[in-house]
Amino acid sequence: MLLTLAITTAMVACTKKDETAAPAADAAQASADAGAVKIDDSKLPQVNRFQVGDLDTTKDACTDFGGYVNGKWLAANAIPGDRTSWGAFEMLDERSTAIQKQLAEKAAELPNATGVDKIVGDLYATGMDAAKINQQGIDPIKPELDAIAKLADKAQIADYLRSSAAKGQNVLFGFGAEADFKDSKNNIAYASQGGLGLPDPAYYLPSADKDQKDKLGKYEAHVAKVLELSGVAAADAAKQAKDVIAFETRLAKASKTSKELSRDVELYYNPVSMADADKLTPNFPWTKFFESQGVAPQKMFSLAMPDFHKEVSKMLDDVPAAQWQSYLRFHAVDGASPYLSDAFVQENFEFYRKTLRGQAELKERSKRVLDTVEEQAGEALGQMYVKVAFSPESKARMETLVKNLSEALKLRIEKLDWMSPDTKKKAMEKWASFTPKIGYPDKWREWAGLQTNRDSYLGNVMAATEFNYKWNLGKIGKPVDRTEWGMPPQMVNAYYNPLQNEIVFPAAILQPPFFDPNADDATNYGGIGAVIGHEMTHGYDDQGSRFGATGNFENWWQPTDAKGFSGRTDKLIAQFNGYEAMPGAHVDGKLTLGENIADLGGLATAYDAMVKATAGQPDPKTDGLTRDQRFFLNWGTVWRRNFKPEELKVRLSTDPHAPANFRAIGAPSNLPAFAAAFSCKPGQPMVRDADKQVVIW
Repeated sequence: MLLTLAITTAMVACTKKDETAAPAADAAQASADAGAVKIDDSKLPQVNRFQVGDLDTTKDACTDFGGYVNGKWLAANAIPGDRTSWGAFEMLDERSTAIQKQLAEKAAELPNATGVDKIVGDLYATGMDAAKINQQGIDPIKPELDAIAKLADKAQIADYLRSSAAKGQNVLFGFGAEADFKDSKNNIAYASQGGLGLPDPAYYLPSADKDQKDKLGKYEAHVAKVLELSGVAAADAAKQAKDVIAFETRLAKASKTSKELSRDVELYYNPVSMADADKLTPNFPWTKFFESQGVAPQKMFSLAMPDFHKEVSKMLDDVPAAQWQSYLRFHAVDGASPYLSDAFVQENFEFYRKTLRGQAELKERSKRVLDTVEEQAGEALGQMYVKVAFSPESKARMETLVKNLSEALKLRIEKLDWMSPDTKKKAMEKWASFTPKIGYPDKWREWAGLQTNRDSYLGNVMAATEFNYKWNLGKIGKPVDRTEWGMPPQMVNAYYNPLQNEIVFPAAILQPPFFDPNADDATNYGGIGAVIGHEMTHGYDDQGSRFGATGNFENWWQPTDAKGFSGRTDKLIAQFNGYEAMPGAHVDGKLTLGENIADLGGLATAYDAMVKATAGQPDPKTDGLTRDQRFFLNWGTVWRRNFKPEELKVRLSTDPHAPANFRAIGAPSNLPAFAAAFSCKPGQPMVRDADKQVVIW
């Protein structure tokens, strides 16, 4: 799913089938006892919904809308020790996790479990068996370390890279199936860059800022500590750590940054023949790699970021075997650390969560294990989740909302005054081909062939990793299965996939403050309505607009329209560049452009849909608030979120989403309807000057 997640645009920062799988309804009837467990609601955290008491009436909505709607709540809700951010999304994630825990515990207790119950039960039970995990120590990964210790030359190293990749453990680059950019009905193979332990290549470069350089130094200390834990003497571990950093720095110099990748999706598409690919990387022939992965030779595949792969080929020739061993040994242990004994888990937490992102406390074991279950068998657990946490009534109401938002978007496109008829016709063709997916898949993925047991936690994780990798590779050269989902139902998120022109809303996000079956239209349109509009608008953001109605990568824009679009998006870039997220650190308007376009279009579309849905109805004030005010206030509630400074720092350079507090104010400040709702006057912060006001979709 590496490429899918890279080119799929999610509502939040986002990472994570057999053709004969049973329909969801039949699967629900056939499932074993775990999915039928009755959830104890008393053990579930409360949801976070808009309440009039949250408003800080000492602040003016037109001057400080974020403070007005969220200031009191943010001040009263500190970030929990096991989190790096806290807000509406995280609270729903806690609720989803609490439900998953009850389901997983039940599955783990079932005697003679089969199917998804056995997979979930085995992963959860072995993950929770701390005594056995600590007793086993590093033993579960020793065979891998022994294999690395025997590598003596570039031929053996290349063989190891192929054999480890075949088990789904390729740290060096991403490889998998995805729809062909030029023929989106069929899957091809894609290879992309990888190999780095830090969030972005920028951390390794001379241009790195002071904080990034500091994190690079602390990463080197982490590498040394992990190598020590694996049995390397301290002095040698320190030397090897320097070699690892030098190795990754070389990879970083040949890599594209997060900003480059997020703002030019074409970087993922570099179609080449097998023969030409072999010539490009003579020390790592792709013909041999495909064969080693069990994939038949292809006429063409996408060798994305070719300079990266050329550098890897050179490194196979000129980097000493000992340095390769240090790099591979570290990443083998580091990647397995969350599933090994306490010392490895703690060191992994100390760097990646505490040092890098500011998390104060390690998550309790059950939450960490459930994260693993979701990563390795998310849809299996999701099959249980939807039977206890998502009602048919909620799905039906969501379908109505999606239909209403779709009609509102159609009208907005038809009324555009800056787009020519030819381009508008293409935009409408794309609108007509949108596919919505709500709640959970119509067809569940099949898990036959995945063998799990109660012997080893890491063993189960490795088995699932290999199974998922081979399942993905099995799609290369075959038609795209449009019933597949890129997120499990229990994930609090939503996404747009440009290659299938689909918008997807997992069940877990369909709760307050996003969606409340008992709330009025204003609240729901300001929450999930804006989310629906957001995902639809992604089809027309700066990258989604490069894909046509069928999902193919194509230019459907007249030159004058493309120029007009760029002029409007430049104004949005400037708007977000002006937001200071922390002293001396501004939001990157270019990095976050796609999400900001989607927020602006989504909120405007949701407002139009609400107005139409409530036309002719009286608007009695509720708690002294008009319908329009409640609409915008729930939008603000969705984006209440505190961040640890370290987490925020990482996000500012890697996350295509602007920090939540700026999402709360960015789109509304461009909408006359907001100014009218709160009687804002020209010149106030939430009313952008006419020459700076952004109107796109």
